[in-house]
Amino acid sequence: MSEINVSVLEQSNLIEDLNKIKSMGLSEQDFEQINQHGVSLENIQKQLAIFKKGIAKVELLEAATVENGILKFSIVEFVEKANFFDENKSDLKLLKFVPASGAASRMFKFLTVFLNEFDLERESINAYINRKKDTKLPVFIVGMDKLPFFDIIYKKLKEEFFNFDSFPRDYKNYYFIKFMLDSEYFDFASKPKGILPFHKYVANIATPIEEHLYECGYYSSSNNKSHLHFTVSQSHQKHFEQIISNVKAKVEKETDTTIEVTYSYQHKSTDSIAVSMNNKPFRTEDGKLFFRPGGHGALIENLNQLDADIIFIKNIDNVILHNNDTIALYKKALAGILLELQQQIFACLNLIDLYTIEDNQIEEIKNFLKVKLNMEVKPDFELYTFENKIKVLKSILNRPIRVCGMVKNEGEPGGGPFWVKNGQKEISLQIVESSQVDLNNKKQVKIMENATHFNPVDLVCAIKNYKNEKFDLRQFVDENSGFIVEKNHLGKDIKSYELPGLWNGAMANWLTVFVEVPLITFNPVKTVNDLLKEAHQSL
Repeated sequence: MSEINVSVLEQSNLIEDLNKIKSMGLSEQDFEQINQHGVSLENIQKQLAIFKKGIAKVELLEAATVENGILKFSIVEFVEKANFFDENKSDLKLLKFVPASGAASRMFKFLTVFLNEFDLERESINAYINRKKDTKLPVFIVGMDKLPFFDIIYKKLKEEFFNFDSFPRDYKNYYFIKFMLDSEYFDFASKPKGILPFHKYVANIATPIEEHLYECGYYSSSNNKSHLHFTVSQSHQKHFEQIISNVKAKVEKETDTTIEVTYSYQHKSTDSIAVSMNNKPFRTEDGKLFFRPGGHGALIENLNQLDADIIFIKNIDNVILHNNDTIALYKKALAGILLELQQQIFACLNLIDLYTIEDNQIEEIKNFLKVKLNMEVKPDFELYTFENKIKVLKSILNRPIRVCGMVKNEGEPGGGPFWVKNGQKEISLQIVESSQVDLNNKKQVKIMENATHFNPVDLVCAIKNYKNEKFDLRQFVDENSGFIVEKNHLGKDIKSYELPGLWNGAMANWLTVFVEVPLITFNPVKTVNDLLKEAHQSL
């Protein structure tokens, strides 16, 4: 194509884009800002339409329970599955994927509120607790000397105040909290959870980063090699690198494992435009559009860039003091369950490709889909031609696979396993968040209340097909399962769109199996007080 033709084509595309901008009520300056941010006009159009139309809620059919969507194994069976994984992993590249970009602000939220609303000169801490009916603050104060970072903050306080030990108790407690969160001192609430002190050992204090390195050696290694991938914010990567530089050699020696660590960032192109409460594009004081991160669902892009046979996914804060034998057993067992299923799925797909499949084998595959993968073909399947039956079965089987650990519901907030029906009337197992459910519908709320299990973000995934080719994971996202969230920006209420969650809508069209795992595998640190629980305390 000549330069003149290219110029004409570019000009035509520019005119088309500017017309789109005008149709959205935006300006040429907005167009330039959108281009610089890397968000596509198509996504902006989709998001603005979503704000106006809303998002259809998920239709829950019933809660997934043991023997009705959730598999339950004995300890002997878990050991067998873990052994199967160990016996078959030598030719596999294993990788652990840890989302770790978020700041720890929620972890310290109740303490931030305390600092903002408490006046040391006007009331006692006990009066504040009674006034606010604050149940978290007294737990923190009573137990704070057991926190892994107590000594380093206490030491700093004594350096700043030579007579600190003679301070009244309320003054000591107040200044401890202030130093812990103040940007001039430890600034914990602004840092990512991964770099905070979580566990105190005899010889050192460990961060979640260090604990995840150890876990790599215990269950996510093959031929003494392991791969660990963190999604981080670009500004915090240097802190991760520094911690890993300090502890990696020690961990590798103790676990006899070489660990390769890589990083990625949440792509700005996945950010969403914010709108006012009347669905008009929200603007900052300087008149610019305001974008917010698209939520953890954006990380499907990061996952899609990785190359591994088996990927373990676990949140940054779900670690415990070194009890790796127990954790490793259940993680390896989930991987063993996945490998067994994958071998059976690949056998079916290879049989289909050989064109040697017979009618009775079609029935066997249908039964396998129902019994092992909780999936059924459409009712009119029997009316299809033989060739179309083959195509349908192949399209169902040839997908990424995930095996998800589920723990018994102990009242933790968050998603759980349910049977759902989508817009095409297809029934499947999904992890559903409360924000996806119509809470004004009593029947739907009742189904939610009947949930027996909780999603701890304990996933083992296979992202390659039976020809050893990587799937394009973006092709298996349910685009209709995002969230509209209400936020506050500098005192103004706004709405933002969050992408289908990484383990929710972003994996909605994967082959999915749920397995009950013990509560010991789920020990997140959602608030700082969780560090006082047994799983995070040395004896």
